[in-house]
Amino acid sequence: MSSTTLHPKDVAMDDPTSKTRDFGTSRHYEEEDELYTVHVEVRLKQQSTARVDFIKDLVMEHLMQDDTIFVPSEITGWEMESRMEQNVQRITACETSSPTNTVKIENAHLEIHVYQPIACEQDDLSTGNTKDDVIAATVTELPCIEWDTLWDSLIYDSNVKPHLLNYLYSTFILSEANVDFNLVAWNRQSYFMDRTGKTSLCKALAQKLSIRLSERYSQCRLLEINSHSLFSKWFSESGKLVQKLFLSISELADDEDVFLVVLIDEVESLTAARAGAVAGQEPSDALRVVNALLTQLDRMKQRKNVLFLATSNLVGAIDPAFKDRADIVQYIGLPPTEAIYDMLHSCLVELMAKGIVQQMNIPNRQISDTPNRAAMAGIKEWDVSSSLWALSAKCKGLSGRALRRLPVLAHARAIARGAPVTLFTAPARESATTSESSRNRIHPKQRTRSAEKWVQDMEAVVQESRVQLERLE
Repeated sequence: MSSTTLHPKDVAMDDPTSKTRDFGTSRHYEEEDELYTVHVEVRLKQQSTARVDFIKDLVMEHLMQDDTIFVPSEITGWEMESRMEQNVQRITACETSSPTNTVKIENAHLEIHVYQPIACEQDDLSTGNTKDDVIAATVTELPCIEWDTLWDSLIYDSNVKPHLLNYLYSTFILSEANVDFNLVAWNRQSYFMDRTGKTSLCKALAQKLSIRLSERYSQCRLLEINSHSLFSKWFSESGKLVQKLFLSISELADDEDVFLVVLIDEVESLTAARAGAVAGQEPSDALRVVNALLTQLDRMKQRKNVLFLATSNLVGAIDPAFKDRADIVQYIGLPPTEAIYDMLHSCLVELMAKGIVQQMNIPNRQISDTPNRAAMAGIKEWDVSSSLWALSAKCKGLSGRALRRLPVLAHARAIARGAPVTLFTAPARESATTSESSRNRIHPKQRTRSAEKWVQDMEAVVQESRVQLERLE
């Protein structure tokens, strides 16, 4: 699929009587308005065969009907247009360069990205052609349906996601402009270290870039390198396996219409510090692996269509020369209380949408984290929000992976304590076409858990987990 950059004024008629202001001079533009980039993602239905430029025109026309656009938000109202309803599945305003979440349409520099995700298909990449060859990497075609909500599920306490995405996007723009590497240097390598969510963030970045760069590349692939498999049982073979792997990557990159994101998970397996090898603490084969990897990374940096991402939990084990080659070294820590609230809130919203938890408009963090929270005591929705804040504070120190599991453990605990369970029938899964009355018949209120009880169950699970950890210690 492809993307384009549009501005509302580009579609205005050249009519001297038009109310649209004339931006013919740069001085007038600079004094009167500042344009802010707004990225809008348009996901097509699987059966859609519509031309991308046709969809872009329809989306642009729809956006022009409003005075402002809120970012991030899901765009609505387009379903009334039959041509869009037949082809479009979702429209989302994702990111913006504006310092505020609300952007006036007349000041919006719209970048519309149209994409059609595919089922997650994975292939193995080996180091040769015989059955004894090592499976060195897994290749995933992007954008894939299974990762389409991965980006939104990752919540941090700072602007980690837009910072990384904008940087990687910038390296692509500089590459396409043929900027001289000797004057402006970058290696297309980013390194993520410590704690939680690193691999998921790398996959989400790859998914986002495959959508952003869909205009330039016809295909995008993520190569996940199996670091442990590259150490051969035969002495001195590991360095050769690294060379063979990068030869395969180079062959894939020969097709300039394919964008490759190479993820080296647990990179410490390949980049154990050479100082340890010299001191005799590591085998000499490990030294050859580090040297081979660094050499191949230097050779690959001239490729415009290849990006390297790496993760590690053992910062001290990484060779300094590898870290020095990374354009960004990003620490990903455990989520703070505010991010935990966002995660648990999103879990409850999803369970409500699927009929597992009773519907309730629980305030999000931006609304609830205010002095008004105490003043709103006694109102059911705000009481649940206060309980969720208290639970979030108790969850501090848990990883994002553990927090996402918390509702499942709470559900299992509720079942064990005799809570009624409704098995979903086939019609119930068709929530988009099932009427409200039908859903109520399938999921009577007495068979759904209240949000208050869900929060209580999650709190009980956290307390029980703490007790178990203390016993182990």
